[in-house]
Amino acid sequence: MGKTLAEKILGYKSPDAHTGDIIVGDLDLVFVQDTTGPLVVRQFKESGFHTIAKPQKAIIFLDHAAPSPNRELSNDHMLLRRFAKENGSSIFRIGDGICHQLVAEGFAAPGDVIIGSDSHTVTAGALGAFATGMGSSDTAVALALGKTWLRVPESFLINLVGTFPKGVTGKDLILYLIGQLGADGATYKALEFSGEALAHITMSQRLTIANMAVEAGAKVGLFPSDEVTKDFLAAQRREESYKPIYPDADADYERVISLNLNQLEPMVSLPHTVDNVLPVGKVKGVKIQQAFIGTCTNGRLEDLAMAASILRGKKVHSDVRLLVAPASRQVLMQAIELGYIQSLIEAGAAILPPGCAACLGLHQGILGDGEVCLSTANRNFKGRMGNPEAMIYLASPATAAASAIKGEITDPREVM
Repeated sequence: MGKTLAEKILGYKSPDAHTGDIIVGDLDLVFVQDTTGPLVVRQFKESGFHTIAKPQKAIIFLDHAAPSPNRELSNDHMLLRRFAKENGSSIFRIGDGICHQLVAEGFAAPGDVIIGSDSHTVTAGALGAFATGMGSSDTAVALALGKTWLRVPESFLINLVGTFPKGVTGKDLILYLIGQLGADGATYKALEFSGEALAHITMSQRLTIANMAVEAGAKVGLFPSDEVTKDFLAAQRREESYKPIYPDADADYERVISLNLNQLEPMVSLPHTVDNVLPVGKVKGVKIQQAFIGTCTNGRLEDLAMAASILRGKKVHSDVRLLVAPASRQVLMQAIELGYIQSLIEAGAAILPPGCAACLGLHQGILGDGEVCLSTANRNFKGRMGNPEAMIYLASPATAAASAIKGEITDPREVM
């Protein structure tokens, strides 16, 4: 019997790894961020560990509360800076960007096994890496030992055909899929994306799709390492990291789901669960007070380009705050060079520093009581953006930009 992508990648660390096996393998990268990282550091020290096993493969990111909005988080930043200096590990500064985007830009490679103290570590699966989030104790042990244990997950094959219609993106695809599976419909499964459509799905879209695999409960979201992967790594000047990885034709899958991209339309996730998904046509007209374009899900250059193309020459509605947070410093600089930032600013957007910004409700966009935000983030549970009395809808950058103009949830195809 052939191997799935999950079996193949974990097989590099533990030969003959098969679904259901428990393996122990070396890690190619372990990282923490500034809201969970302090817990990891304290657990590391309380466990009696003194040094990181592989400091060159350990990274700390200051991104979730960046710049820090309060004294307590500033002290946590100090703790992380000291820990990085003591152990010789890398630390990314405030304004460098979101951990998941930076891992994709500079570190993740096909065949890697990566863990992070953040559930959206799964984003790197777009590059053919087995990347998953873990809790503070497991991450602390991984830092100390340079390895971890994993159960090889069962896999769902998501077979994709066709091409995205106008106004439809990878965000709409993954929202639709989560709506079909449910928020726990793929718990501890590997969602493996395949099919003829992959040749037309950009790395930016793949990162969005992999990022939200965890919102269906999945352990990982995996794409094969193909020409799209090769081109992305070349653009990042990391050609040497490329190697092709595909599942075997006779691999055994627990479930096979086929989706025709031609039949998709813009989707919206309604409060207060991510799997509460409807086509935008059934939601249009809902008044919004804030639109947020950014996060590890949709803060990439392609996302800002789409928003800028819709907003160029137009104005954000007078009742709406449009917040835009590039996912990394690289994205911000490229967006400036290409004129996207100017178009967004001229339309009335507020540009935030590269980082997580309003996503988790610490600062830079906390909602008022009864307010509605249309966000390109990945979660919309009650209180996610800092106020349990507010409501969060999730959609693509195209839908967010169109809605910011109209002042209500709008089908982006109406303004494109």
